[in-house]
Amino acid sequence: MKKLIYILLFPVLVGFQPKKFNPKQPNILWITCEDMSEHLGCYGEKVAKTPILDQLASEGIRYTNFYATAGVCAPSRSAIITGMHQQTIGTQHMRTLAVSAGSASDPFPPNFKTYSAVIPENVKCFPEYLRESGYYCSNNSKEDYQFVAPPTVWDESNKNAHWRNRPDKNQPFFSVFNLMVTHESQVYERAKEPLLVNPEDVIVPPYYPDVPEVRKDIAIFLSNVMEMDKQVGKILAELKEDGLLENTIIFFFSDHGDGLPFAKREVYDRGLRVPFIIKFPANKYTNSIDSQLHSFVDLAPTILSLANIPIRKNMQGQAFLGNQKAQSQRKYIYAARDRMGSVYDRVRAVRDGRYKYIRNYMPEKPLYQNIPYRLQHPMMPAILKLKDDGKLNETQMKWFVPTKPKEELYDCQNDYFEFNNLADKPEFQEKLKELRKVHEDFTKNYGDMGEQNEMEMVSKWWGGNQGPPKTEVVKAENVDGKCKLITSTTSASVGYKNNVKSTWKVYTKPFSIQRGDSLYTIAQRIGYKKSEIGKMVW
Repeated sequence: MKKLIYILLFPVLVGFQPKKFNPKQPNILWITCEDMSEHLGCYGEKVAKTPILDQLASEGIRYTNFYATAGVCAPSRSAIITGMHQQTIGTQHMRTLAVSAGSASDPFPPNFKTYSAVIPENVKCFPEYLRESGYYCSNNSKEDYQFVAPPTVWDESNKNAHWRNRPDKNQPFFSVFNLMVTHESQVYERAKEPLLVNPEDVIVPPYYPDVPEVRKDIAIFLSNVMEMDKQVGKILAELKEDGLLENTIIFFFSDHGDGLPFAKREVYDRGLRVPFIIKFPANKYTNSIDSQLHSFVDLAPTILSLANIPIRKNMQGQAFLGNQKAQSQRKYIYAARDRMGSVYDRVRAVRDGRYKYIRNYMPEKPLYQNIPYRLQHPMMPAILKLKDDGKLNETQMKWFVPTKPKEELYDCQNDYFEFNNLADKPEFQEKLKELRKVHEDFTKNYGDMGEQNEMEMVSKWWGGNQGPPKTEVVKAENVDGKCKLITSTTSASVGYKNNVKSTWKVYTKPFSIQRGDSLYTIAQRIGYKKSEIGKMVW
């Protein structure tokens, strides 16, 4: 990275000011896993044993109606980190950025250009607001937001990131640990690991044929769930060892529903509903159950609320805890499905406490998509062969219908797997009209960038150029004896530090610095290239 070097002479000032921490800001720990529906004992799982998370649930709040905004990770994670539905900010397609070398990935469409989504102005990753307020923010270590996070979002984001790395042990922290062992890929990559679950004991969902390959994959997945539970236990043991167990709010959840075929990527509940547990200090809310509707877009405002930081008005979610808790309960959750790898589709869903409405904008396309990443599951060749041989029953063939209805309506209370479409039933027309209007009103209010051709959307962001704009370099002004940092790129985050090896601080207001000190600066708007690093000698 090039460095822009220039010298500014300012009056002698009082130096970088030490941060005063707010005692009303609690530590917050997020433990997230991948690709898992409610396969915990506390949710009724009978085969996999999860004593650590069952104990955590007994000590806190167990949520029974918590939903991702997509049945796949990157769009879902963009909603988590911004508090915005992915289709409203241009992060709806799975995926936009190339994965790291050596990682498996679905191919992109022909003539596709990878991109970091240029999300709307003034939409930022919420940990940046925590850092502005004095939090140490660590992410261990998956991001996958559909855009490259600016350097101001995390104090550290890598496989070694930990609350233990904060320089001041009195500093409040927000620490994230992402556990990969339950990810879709681990079903086949850990196929040779010893099974902790007997394939004969697993429950085969009715949309699968009951064959050995299916039972084996489910058994591997549930074994991975048990391994994940042990990993959670190790993190909680570290928290206890550090004497932080009783002054930290602990979250546990999955990034979306099950990673198994005909679950992941779908907008059915098995792709969206997640286990969600929160434990508060001092035995607050012990052994509680929350059955209200909650969405992943509610996470960002809720964390700000718990941290006593003002919620940004442009966030589409609502806080469900803290001093800024919403006055009314959520009535609906929304979900979306768009491109998966090289295959385009556009599906939208809205759900109330009982019914789900699905709008298929490409009904001419089949429900099943021949996604290479998913074909690595050993069960997939077996299922496809049985289909070709005409040996799947009517329920198992639901995945392979050649077209989709324009609208679907399900009674999720009485139709757990969402098999019985009620959209044409006369007695359900009022509910159909209600949820249709809710969906259309949502789209009218927030927009839907899935309506656009993807590459045309990117070209507009880039101003018709072959790549994204570059964030303008940071400049400094002397304001009443203090250093004010500015960049002409609207909505860019600005970072600064006085040591090249230090972490970027988030710039919020003019500050004091001593003459002779070095000051490094950087700026980035999400989706743009980073600015050059500036070096100022005072």
